Amino acid sequence: MSDSLHRLARFLIACLSLFSVLIAGAGSVRAADDFLDPAIAFRFEARMADPQTVEVRYQIAEGYYMYRERFAFRANGIKLGPPEIPPGKVKFDETFQKDVETYKGELLIRISVEGSGPFTLTAASQGCADAGLCYPPQEHSAQLAAGDGAASAPVLPIGANAPQMSTAPPVQAPAAAAQPSEMAGIAGILEGGRLLAIVPAFVLLGLGLAFTPCVLPMVPILSSIIVGEGRQAGRARGFILSATYSLGMAIVYTALGVAAGLAGEGLAAALQNPWVLGAFAVLIVAMAMSMFGFYELQMPAALQTRLAGASGRQSGGKLAGVFAMGAISALIVGPCVAAPLAGALVYISQTRDVVIGGAALFAMAVGMSIPLLLVGVSAGSLLPRAGAWMESVKRLFGVLMLAMALWLVSPVLPPLVQMLGWAALLLGYGFYLMRRHRHWASMAAGAAFAVLGAVQLVGAATGGRDALAPLAHLTGGAHQGLVFKRIKTVDELDRELANTGGKSVMLDFYADWCVSCKEMEKLTFIDPAVQAKLANTILLQVDVTANDAQDKAMLKRFKLFGPPGIILFDREGQEIPDSRVIGYQDARKFLVSLQKLDR
Repeated sequence: MSDSLHRLARFLIACLSLFSVLIAGAGSVRAADDFLDPAIAFRFEARMADPQTVEVRYQIAEGYYMYRERFAFRANGIKLGPPEIPPGKVKFDETFQKDVETYKGELLIRISVEGSGPFTLTAASQGCADAGLCYPPQEHSAQLAAGDGAASAPVLPIGANAPQMSTAPPVQAPAAAAQPSEMAGIAGILEGGRLLAIVPAFVLLGLGLAFTPCVLPMVPILSSIIVGEGRQAGRARGFILSATYSLGMAIVYTALGVAAGLAGEGLAAALQNPWVLGAFAVLIVAMAMSMFGFYELQMPAALQTRLAGASGRQSGGKLAGVFAMGAISALIVGPCVAAPLAGALVYISQTRDVVIGGAALFAMAVGMSIPLLLVGVSAGSLLPRAGAWMESVKRLFGVLMLAMALWLVSPVLPPLVQMLGWAALLLGYGFYLMRRHRHWASMAAGAAFAVLGAVQLVGAATGGRDALAPLAHLTGGAHQGLVFKRIKTVDELDRELANTGGKSVMLDFYADWCVSCKEMEKLTFIDPAVQAKLANTILLQVDVTANDAQDKAMLKRFKLFGPPGIILFDREGQEIPDSRVIGYQDARKFLVSLQKLDR
């Protein structure tokens, strides 16, 4: 076994070296303790130069600069003309690896307005320090009034981004300036730039994610690989297999996350189309068939021969296959967007620091792999390695893998087909256990599976369309969940926020393929206390299943990489700072998040 450990060590070193080269090549930006607060480095003022012209002035501190292409302006209650931005200095920016137009010192921007009356001007911008730090995009707001001789003295920004010496009255911050509550601590860890703090923190976060529906399907895949080893599946061998599998998952998962962060788009929708899901499901079904003894699933003989020649034994080829299976499994995990993943992706997208962001993602993937490693280590003592019990265990894992394949393609299947699929799987395995094994435990388990399958079949035949509650329509147990108003475009959202009628607003990002969205819908939104708390709140929902241009624009508006995500707005239509909900929350925790509606 020492030879196997040596081969594993060489294999891990080679993979980690490749990973280091990939993430180090993009360059990093580190924050130092003596960098200015962005509100001080880029002082913002706004005033009405005349009744129909806004003047926006930035005082840029020495050693700092701002990007022309990052300026954007919007207003609630009035129409803005195109901004008049003077020419800047063109330079090659190391952060973005391209020529950009920048400004130093003082910058004055003029914007024409159409209409009259009070309005809120929101200005988006981004700047960097000459020393190398690139700040996240910033937003500032100012209350102004157009028409009727509305020229005014300079108005300092309102909200969370205002300099501390400002005398402007504090109000709620605008949408993109707010930091999501669940991600606040994550953002603080990342912005600290200390790997000694980031790595252990994200390992713990990953360990928490390991018990979510997105990661648990990895356990039967790995277990089936170990069970397939038969008599060789001792503790050392199990650990080698699980470590190889986990490393393949971690490297691919991290690389995909870094790419998504740099591109500014999530992985979720891209991986959730029928062709991708169908291909994964077919692969898992093929593995399940090998558990039932239809054939021995192994690598092509020619490739096995080459790998065996390189390593001296065929186990090297086995490790390469397990590594590949872990990499493929990462694509199943990829669509799950939780607070740690969202925080790391936002950090990468805003700072382009793939060293810090990539290290955080890799550490999180390692944490997610800890239960898989425990499965591998325990293989020698918890799983039988020979005899009739081994065949029963292999068939059990085959059934689990078939169940995972059905769960994987369920987002693209009609509810009736889903229920019939579960009925066939449960009834088939139940009858198999009762007919093949005469032991009382097997008979009881078989009867339980058969009853569950029969419930699905009865539910489907009588009009039920929910696999999680197949008989709810018959028993009257179906509880009415929250009723959302569906919106599609950014313009629709702006109209809703401009006409709240004195009510708070909750915006929910949903997709048919989002597991956590379904959990929120069926377990959280039906809670009576949650519904009572939201009785005086406008409920809006964006369905981003299609991932079309309008869906991407809505996600980009709030810097989200995919669902689930819930945004809370106050009675004036402004996002409530530190209130975002990313990922699943049960009713108790969600009620705590909803307390911020009372601000």
